[in-house]
Amino acid sequence: MVRVFILVLSLCVAEVQANCDDVSSTPNFNRSYSEGWGITLSNTRYQSSSVLQAENVNRLKLKWAYGLHNTTPRAYPLVTGDTIFIGDSGLGVVALARDTGCQRWLYAHEGYIASALLHARVGARDLLIFNDRIAGVYALDASNGTLVWHTHLDDEPLPWYSGTPLIHGARLYVPIASQEVGLALNPFYGCCTTSGGMAALDLATGAKIWYRPTIEAPAQQTGDHWFFVQKYGPSGAPVWGAPSFDVTRNVLYYGTGQNYSHPTTDTSDALFAVHADSGEIIWQRQFTADDAYTAACNLMALNHPNCPKPTGPDVDFGAPTMLATTPSGRQLLIAGQKSAEVHALDPLNGELVWSRRIGRGGIIGGVHWGLAANEAQGLVFAPISDKSVLDFPSPGKASPGLYALDMESGEVRWHFTRDPRCAEVACEYGLSAAPLATNDIVITGSMDGYLEIYRASDGKRLWSFDAWRKFESINDQPAQGGAFDAHGPMVADDLLLVSSGYGYVGEQRQGNAFLVFEMAAEDE
Repeated sequence: MVRVFILVLSLCVAEVQANCDDVSSTPNFNRSYSEGWGITLSNTRYQSSSVLQAENVNRLKLKWAYGLHNTTPRAYPLVTGDTIFIGDSGLGVVALARDTGCQRWLYAHEGYIASALLHARVGARDLLIFNDRIAGVYALDASNGTLVWHTHLDDEPLPWYSGTPLIHGARLYVPIASQEVGLALNPFYGCCTTSGGMAALDLATGAKIWYRPTIEAPAQQTGDHWFFVQKYGPSGAPVWGAPSFDVTRNVLYYGTGQNYSHPTTDTSDALFAVHADSGEIIWQRQFTADDAYTAACNLMALNHPNCPKPTGPDVDFGAPTMLATTPSGRQLLIAGQKSAEVHALDPLNGELVWSRRIGRGGIIGGVHWGLAANEAQGLVFAPISDKSVLDFPSPGKASPGLYALDMESGEVRWHFTRDPRCAEVACEYGLSAAPLATNDIVITGSMDGYLEIYRASDGKRLWSFDAWRKFESINDQPAQGGAFDAHGPMVADDLLLVSSGYGYVGEQRQGNAFLVFEMAAEDE
């Protein structure tokens, strides 16, 4: 009997291996399910190519799991008709067969892949674009994973490629942040001289077309500490998130972070509108003045010399902006801030239409990674973390959860919240990851490890999956679920895809499970 069982098990393993041996190495690009981080160029994170809806999400079942090589996954997948492309930091970019998870090809890359993966067609070639957070922007031949070009901008000496680029026409628009926010932890580091910005690259070659810094004036020495460590300013105002794009007006919109040192500028914690052809500023609007902060400020008990004094609240626009059209036909530029405020502006001139505060905010949210919208229902979905971190103060009462705001007025239509799963810091409930909307539902992942689906109209929870467990992976890499954070879920047809685990800040539970769910047949 034991021999029969072993024989059957061996045949099953051999069959799986044979299926993977037989998988084609060439992906099909007849269709793609996203134009960028925000699904569309306007960053609404609304997926129209989906059959998931309120009446059938109870049929979602785990299809397969892939074990990532990093416990703080930050790449957002690209889905085509037959392939799922994922960034697996420490291993590389992997093309997996959509049905089985079998590997088509691998581009070996040891760096930290920190963006959504993007598809572009240049001539007769399909390109796959991604960011390495330190090393720059990469373009691969999507058919086989070979390198086409790699670009590292030299306009700033210490850039961080943290936000996902945006593709339009023959250009690639790349948000630029600065590593100095973290380097300032070293008290012997002379903080700070660099700024953030936005770059336009030639999509075919990676060559720079223009660069627009968020701080035009070069930093000057402003003093010193310990007699020999020099201080500089102004600095900072990084661009953390993907831009949104107005195709009709040919305009880019994006937000900025806080200053890293004094003197502060009017370009930090601000929203920008720039000409896509030239980078020329059309308008800018600041929302929080004199916000100066570095990671050194988290160690307030040490009175760190690289924490600017006075210290700001660090309530930048880390989340990407979105362009949305209300049911009445009005176009709005909508942006979420780490102050837990959501703002709606006239995209033509930056004039404020409405502003709504829905939590206490803080250095990891507020609105941390992004918003979603259902334009047909006139709703903006705002996830609130409100998590405190380390010694940095977060005054006021935490109000975590998902808020549905009326797109026309900013009024709260509904709010979903619940208690955390336990009293430990790692169990703290809150929503930091960007949500995703489709049909009549909205999908979120919480910091305490639950993937959940709500009805868009009233916030009723329809489906929940606890990811805090081990998974059998299709690539024999041990897989463990953790906090849901960063880029959040993706959907395509009857699939729901998400990375579980993000241990970057706030004592969150690490994890390395990339999960693919599929809607089961009605009779299953």
